[in-house]
Amino acid sequence: MNILLVLGSLLTTLTVSTAKYEPNWGSIDARPLPGWYDQAKVGIFVHWGVFAVPSFGSEWFWKNWIDSNQTKYKNFMEANYRPGFAYQDFGRDFTAEFFNPDEWAEIFSAAGAKYVVLTSKHHDGFALWPSKYAFGWNAKDVGPHRDLIGDLASAVRQYPEMKFGLYHSLYEWFNPLWLEDKKNDFQTNNFVHGKIIPEMHELIENYAPEVLWSDGEWEAPDWYWNSTAFLSWLYNESPVRDTVVTNDRWGHETLCTHGGFYTCQDRYNPGVLQPHKWENAMTIDKHSWGFRREAKFTDILTYEELIEQIVSTVSCGGNILVNVGPSKEGKIMPIYEERLRQMGKWLKVNGEAIYGSKPWTYQNETLQTGVWYTRREGYVYASVLHWPQNNLLTLHRPEVGQNNEVFILGYGGSAKVKWHTAGKGLDVMLPDVSQSSAPLPWMLKFTNITN
Repeated sequence: MNILLVLGSLLTTLTVSTAKYEPNWGSIDARPLPGWYDQAKVGIFVHWGVFAVPSFGSEWFWKNWIDSNQTKYKNFMEANYRPGFAYQDFGRDFTAEFFNPDEWAEIFSAAGAKYVVLTSKHHDGFALWPSKYAFGWNAKDVGPHRDLIGDLASAVRQYPEMKFGLYHSLYEWFNPLWLEDKKNDFQTNNFVHGKIIPEMHELIENYAPEVLWSDGEWEAPDWYWNSTAFLSWLYNESPVRDTVVTNDRWGHETLCTHGGFYTCQDRYNPGVLQPHKWENAMTIDKHSWGFRREAKFTDILTYEELIEQIVSTVSCGGNILVNVGPSKEGKIMPIYEERLRQMGKWLKVNGEAIYGSKPWTYQNETLQTGVWYTRREGYVYASVLHWPQNNLLTLHRPEVGQNNEVFILGYGGSAKVKWHTAGKGLDVMLPDVSQSSAPLPWMLKFTNITN
């Protein structure tokens, strides 16, 4: 083992453990990102809540029904529910009778996930834990009468390779305290001090999540949310102060600017290397984070599209957080489970090019579309998303010589692939794809690359 790597890791841990972070962005942003997060690369996002009961349109159902000009929501309610039906009436039908946290955790592990992030509370304010700050509007008091967070946290933590995290919405569409603070141009913050900060403390102290994924920040500045004061407590005093990671959604001016890792926007995948650690939070359903019954087959990412998101994200230094939306009964629908297991099958073969990898000198290829690079422990890896004509792959980026070797992960054990230089590039003679049991896209592994 490299003694410099060991010392570097110890120094990072010591820095995180002993530093004191002040309630300002200069200090907060100076905190080193705990190393486990960059190593992990792949996580699972779970959007679940009362919005899974109507399961129509998206998880923004309530807001779109009440405030939106999209008449399809009002038409849906008029056609299917009695007059006077309120969103809160959906709560009793959020039953979760088929929710099996051990089954979920097994699916996530089989998917190759290294962390799981569950929505603790979305913008409708419904809490998936018995929060004393959401009395009568939480999963213990209404619907399943269970601590859904606690159940899933325990199941996920049975798998040592996976860490457990929580999404939390700062704002709530129709909470009277929020609306009053907003009306006062945020010169009052009764909503924040009376509800938001206390419930975040409740989540951290009761469940010790190692990801706190904040959202709903965009209508108010960070000083209204008291963000830096909370984060200084989180990093200095909380039970997860040494290991927790946070994102950048802490006020309307913080997105892609302040925080642990940057999300910048939903489904963010810039396609180029970024100077700051970032995450591509994306959905298997192209149009919604929550489960929706009217989704079409063509709305679902194909296996190939999902893998392309993974390799392009990781090549550019990002993590990927793959979202599924369970049903009100607590089932992950078979199409989503299939995608997750396909992802895991691919990662089982090609994970050495993903987990713990770093961006290479070049992120993608100039002569071939659909080729993305990573590096790890002296090797360079190239994903091949589109099979070349006549099995001949021409690459420009790797500089090779007589001592270089090229392998395909999962193809005949450690079988070498033939190659030869071609002008300023090299031609790789790939075997016939029909003869391989390795899952596509294939991953090439180069030895002794100097550039």
